[in-house]
Amino acid sequence: MTDLPTAIFLMGPTASGKTDLAIELCQTLPCDIISVDSALIYRGMDIGTAKPNADELRLAPHRLIDILDPALSYSAADFCRDALREMDEIASRGRIPLLVGGTMLYFKALLEGLSPLPSADPAIRAGIEADAARLGWQALHDELVRLDPVAGARIHPNDPQRLSRALEVYRISGKTLTELTQVQGEGLPYRVHQFAIAPTDRALLHERIEQRFDLMLARGFEEEVRALRARGDLTADLPSIRCVGYRQMWDYLAGELGYDEMRYRGIVATRQLAKRQMTWLRGWPEVTWLGSGESDNLARVIACAGAA
Repeated sequence: MTDLPTAIFLMGPTASGKTDLAIELCQTLPCDIISVDSALIYRGMDIGTAKPNADELRLAPHRLIDILDPALSYSAADFCRDALREMDEIASRGRIPLLVGGTMLYFKALLEGLSPLPSADPAIRAGIEADAARLGWQALHDELVRLDPVAGARIHPNDPQRLSRALEVYRISGKTLTELTQVQGEGLPYRVHQFAIAPTDRALLHERIEQRFDLMLARGFEEEVRALRARGDLTADLPSIRCVGYRQMWDYLAGELGYDEMRYRGIVATRQLAKRQMTWLRGWPEVTWLGSGESDNLARVIACAGAA
């Protein structure tokens, strides 16, 4: 195992200070950053995703940002393919891939390999949608709980996308999502040092989230989403527009929310995202925790990964 190339994972909830620490690392270690963020991939979505600015990108270029039009979808399989290509290129030059972000599913897929889930079946999916229209999503969630209690506990009844997918997998394969996701791929051919950064006080994280959302509004987030709406080919059900903040601003511009309600819902949705990210991380194996803003974070990462 010792001959494997080194990689660093820097994970954490939104607004935890990942980007600042990653840039510091790039000034100290021979690292190149790969973004692990399902929102930063989209072009024209800069303010609401807190995409690194031009100065930050000059200091530390990020790979896998601005790679996709917002009208398109991007899967964990797409990410694994692209991230492995970038990691191999970085490692081939004797440098360290530094993977930074908060899309925990992408990190998990990269570490463990993708599960052999069946491809989508439009006919089965249409049947599920018809069942939901007739019976309601709660009834379908009750069905999932009976079939797959583990997935039923994890997936909320108000999350039709994930609920539909879990039922679709069962109706196609006859096996539950939990059964299939226990079958893992070959894993990642790197020696990975994993770090998670977050404020030690949840109230501080909530404060940082609110401050950042207000800063986005001040920097022109509304105008950014107006420009996306003006294209005419984007809809509220696309993954890009379902990104935290964008859906709330989209609904405001559609006249469905007032400005204050949009701001409130955007902040709440961001807090909920951070909570989900923290839930992932609390159960994450082999991770070293760092406190947001702590003065010794850089030294701790270098002590662990820099000597590898």
